[in-house]
Amino acid sequence: MERTRIARVDDVKLVRRGEQVEGTLHLTPHHLIFCHTPPPAVEEPNGHVSHKIKPRELWITYPIIQTCILRLVHPSSHLPSSIRLRCRDFTFVCCCFSDEKKARDVYDSIKAWTCKLGRVEKLYAFTYQPQSPEKEVNGWDLYDARGEWKRLGISEKDSDKGWRISKINTDYGFSPTYPALLAVPSAISDNTLNYAGRYRSRARLPVLTYLHPVNNCSITRSSQPLVGVRGNRSIQDEKLLLAIFSTSHSTRPASDPSSRPRSRQSPRSSRSGSPARDIPSNLPDPETLEDQMISRTSTEDGPRVYGAQQHNLIVDARPTVNALAMQAVGLGSENMDNYRFATKAYLGIDNIHVMRDSLNKVMDTLKESDLTPLAPSREALLRSGWLKHITGILDGASLIARQVALQHSHVLIHCSDGWDRTSQLSALSQLCLDPYYRTLEGFIVLVEKDWLSFGHMFNHRSGFLSSEKWFSIENERVSGASDTHHAQGRSNLGGSNSGAGHALENAFLSAKGFFNKDNNSRESFVDSDGELQPYDQSPSTNGAKKVSTGSSKLGKEATASEKATATTKVKETSPVFHQFLDATYQLLYQNPTRFEFNERFLRRLLYHLYSCQYGTFLFNNERERVENKVKERTRSVWDYFLSRREQFLNPSYEATIDDNVRGKERLVLPRTEEVRWWNEVFGREDREMNGPPSKTRTDINEDSPDRKRQEGIQAIPSSILTGVETAEQKVGAVPPVKQTGIMDGLVGGKGKLDGGIKVGVGQQIATGMKGLGIGKGKGAGIVRGKSPERLEREMEVEMQ
Repeated sequence: MERTRIARVDDVKLVRRGEQVEGTLHLTPHHLIFCHTPPPAVEEPNGHVSHKIKPRELWITYPIIQTCILRLVHPSSHLPSSIRLRCRDFTFVCCCFSDEKKARDVYDSIKAWTCKLGRVEKLYAFTYQPQSPEKEVNGWDLYDARGEWKRLGISEKDSDKGWRISKINTDYGFSPTYPALLAVPSAISDNTLNYAGRYRSRARLPVLTYLHPVNNCSITRSSQPLVGVRGNRSIQDEKLLLAIFSTSHSTRPASDPSSRPRSRQSPRSSRSGSPARDIPSNLPDPETLEDQMISRTSTEDGPRVYGAQQHNLIVDARPTVNALAMQAVGLGSENMDNYRFATKAYLGIDNIHVMRDSLNKVMDTLKESDLTPLAPSREALLRSGWLKHITGILDGASLIARQVALQHSHVLIHCSDGWDRTSQLSALSQLCLDPYYRTLEGFIVLVEKDWLSFGHMFNHRSGFLSSEKWFSIENERVSGASDTHHAQGRSNLGGSNSGAGHALENAFLSAKGFFNKDNNSRESFVDSDGELQPYDQSPSTNGAKKVSTGSSKLGKEATASEKATATTKVKETSPVFHQFLDATYQLLYQNPTRFEFNERFLRRLLYHLYSCQYGTFLFNNERERVENKVKERTRSVWDYFLSRREQFLNPSYEATIDDNVRGKERLVLPRTEEVRWWNEVFGREDREMNGPPSKTRTDINEDSPDRKRQEGIQAIPSSILTGVETAEQKVGAVPPVKQTGIMDGLVGGKGKLDGGIKVGVGQQIATGMKGLGIGKGKGAGIVRGKSPERLEREMEVEMQ
């Protein structure tokens, strides 16, 4: 209780959605609790109240607070001081206090319990003790890696499907952010994996995450390769990927029609006289265009190598220019001259900074929800770009699912380090492909496998320890703030404890906030400790230690002092998992009978991501959870859902799967033109965010301004696919020159950016660098004569 300046405040007025109630505010070590008694019900004619009135409570867990603003007023104004809270579950409340001192005490207490903990172990999860029936459930036992691989047909004793389970990472020494057990091709030895890992960022080499039960085609995931300026290659990485793309050859006899490559027909069509297995009846036009782009790069000349005619795919989720620019620091994307057995597709999915800004714009649109019941501006919601990003992620997942299910192809997914966009695409594509993951237990297994085990950085992205940047005081300089009690407890610029010092500090911070209010320059990205790994850092192998240049902090063990003072780095927060849940909601809304769980399940899962009541999401990877003994010291979030299972079941769910019956196929694909606002999670009515339902929906063009204005539908690009590349052909926005010559002009080499194609490449990189916040003024268009060291410092911005 040492952080609590005040534990209870009476006569607090709470304002929410324009409605005001009066009650008592309690401050506990883990929650802010507001209690009030509703007004009495209408009396009956005999003067008796029809029922007993029970007090109501609003609980707000401290980590879920996004921003906290203390607004002070001048004593002569006779207006109450207030604290406005904006929470990450989109709860917006304003607490009004008649006493300014109490308002300050509450603000300081919330700040202390929110962003001054210093350690994850002080969060609520490490003291939470559930009641019955929750305490009888053990959600930690639900996911077992060996059990899931066995369900997919892979075991340690049986390699008939071409896969085996490697124990090279059982001590997390090979790749600290990967799971302990890795499914890899049976033809690849651990020694080959050892060398192949050196070619992938953070040793996150291509490994299996899903195997289709019908055609044995795979989804694998990895991080970006270390191509670099010199066009580095790895024979072992190429051998590993070739083995992955060849695993389905030996399991299907040549006489089996399903083993033969599909023709270049549209996914909409099927062969005459045969049932359309796995093929939905209404593929949108953008999907056909994407398949045609991939087919255009297919070559059938020369020897027929199994897999080449399948359009086996490497999916780079990043915008093309971002992938190209990363070569300046020794990273990049595959040189397809070395992967002639595959096709590479670029997706234009933006990085974590763009996604964070997009959600912040949504929050700004809803920020007055505490004071007014008015609906948000749908035009402002559209400008946030949130639905465009959700649409792009769904489109990418649909592309991957179609390649596996319809084209009988293997797919490798990566972006930068393979734990943000890669997790989104991998999990969503499996949700489309496998009905098991659309059950309650299956969805839990999917989250455990593709998000938790494969190292999505929940701690960094969610900001559980908060930040002082999310706390602010308004009008302190005019409030007459000279209270000695607060002067002794608050620091100031001059080191004195005077009210003038507080006013000076507040004026300085206010001015800084004013000039940075609309700052979109990404100036802070250059000092980010995000996901970038130095190009000369190699993974540890069988006891060997990593070689590090010191420019990346992620690969180092945190010291005791660092752990004691841990804080949230705002630049590393991003709603990546929120986007996955939103995209899942879109699939659920469009296919209401295909999911066992309901919308409330997704909404409560998002809440408990930030509540820190359970230990499931508190750390960044499997290794950290093992080292911190999370299973022994905390409860699993799945305890909450499994003990209340009936509350989260979909009554319309139909479990029958029959590929010959429309509406019951194994494959489910999103209809991206129908993406909508998840109004329930934003605490709004459907009409407020999506507009009134149109009676003339079929008469309104899908892309018309009228439809967007009436229904709140986001204008979206026709396809997330920006480019396709093979060793022989390139279609769309792909690097226009060989990778070994891209950087000649950038590093002051023999090739000057003096015209022709190279100038175009320089302009592409300059444009991408400008979008990432690198460069100053007009002279930053093309980088000339810069050292690789300076380029490395400037390029530490493309975080996954």
